[in-house]
Amino acid sequence: MSKQTAMESEATATTGETLVEVRNLKKYYEGGGMFGGDPVKAVDGVSFDIQKGETLGLVGESGCGKTTLGRTLVQLEDATDGEIHFDGRDITSISGEELKAWRQDTQMVFQDPESSLNDRMTVGEIVREPLDVHDWKTPQERRARVRELLETVGLREEHYYRYPHQFSGGQRQRIGIARALALEPDFIVLDEPVSALDVSVQAKVLNLLEDLQNEFGLTYLFIAHDLAVVRHICDRVAVMYLGNIMELGPADDLFDSPSNPYTHALLSAIPEPDPTSKRDRITLRGTPPSPRDPPEGCPFSTRCPVKIKPEEYRDLDDELWTRIEVLREVIRERSRAERSLSDRARELLGMETRYSSIEEIREEVFGDVAVPSRVETHIDEVADYVRAGKEAEARRYLFEEFGSECDYERPELYDVDGVQSVSLCHRHQSEHEEPATVYERQLSASGSK
Repeated sequence: MSKQTAMESEATATTGETLVEVRNLKKYYEGGGMFGGDPVKAVDGVSFDIQKGETLGLVGESGCGKTTLGRTLVQLEDATDGEIHFDGRDITSISGEELKAWRQDTQMVFQDPESSLNDRMTVGEIVREPLDVHDWKTPQERRARVRELLETVGLREEHYYRYPHQFSGGQRQRIGIARALALEPDFIVLDEPVSALDVSVQAKVLNLLEDLQNEFGLTYLFIAHDLAVVRHICDRVAVMYLGNIMELGPADDLFDSPSNPYTHALLSAIPEPDPTSKRDRITLRGTPPSPRDPPEGCPFSTRCPVKIKPEEYRDLDDELWTRIEVLREVIRERSRAERSLSDRARELLGMETRYSSIEEIREEVFGDVAVPSRVETHIDEVADYVRAGKEAEARRYLFEEFGSECDYERPELYDVDGVQSVSLCHRHQSEHEEPATVYERQLSASGSK
């Protein structure tokens, strides 16, 4: 299996005419407060293309950076680094009147149709606003254009003078779509456009979006957390985690044969309508790391069920290895936690604090598993660091002893299906087992116990 850079691999995955090219895009928010701090890495070096007329889905857990990526693509947020080429033109370098003119070609439909519409404006004024801002033709032609748009999205002409609060959620979202269409854009970012709607209303809005795409040749970035909706409407899907694109490929291929460990876990969480189904669900331990302190290596390394073990510990039982990873995560969180003045005072006085002792942690994590002496020695060393209040040193010791390439080496996007799909995972290297193979072995082992 060949290894490629993110840009090269994604370039080969596209066919037809490309409208949007994203290269190593980053969006960081600087640390707040008096003394600053580490920046929040909301989008951390992503690369992908969107072809003209296609719908690219963007999925992932809450807080993974999906909305920030969408807002950066339409320049509602300034990119920290990287490039966004729209129809061959880098739009991260434009501003002023040039940016205003470019915004006629790209629009955004927001997640909450209630808060994204101004209740003090009539529907006609809301939809006409982009036309007024860009001084589009004459006032009379603008009003005619608005009435035409209302009809296009399934509303009536008399709705022109009504206010948003007089409409249902689905109708309000149609108003938002009409506003986005006003200037005849080529590209629209749809940020969770149906997540706040009832299922029956969702279907109507999704059908409307598909009809509009066919009629006007629109290109969509469709941001969502509902995977069933994504599979229905999207041509390709990008899976995002902690500001990174973990996998990207054709929708059906990605859902039927996921390549990345995170995609496997994400798809296993889709509710199964058959109550007798014995499909195994992959439960991830812990929570995503803080985007202020992401892992040095693979973004998913702190939670990955198929993480590569270091050479000297390849023979360790999977259960024991998982416990070691849990200990590392506990120490990681303790090293980042800010202790209050009262906690510090109680420690100095020898009183109990809200922090569990290392003995309690050790018993909770390793109490019911056999730990060989070669591992026990290192746990003892970590315990000594924690007792001395040196959590950062304990974390570093665990990293150096039990860390693998997943921890200290950032993977590249690998070609995993000819030129169709790419995945960010060390396991796609020829010397390692593929994620799906490891999952099957683990599930087989757990089923035989």
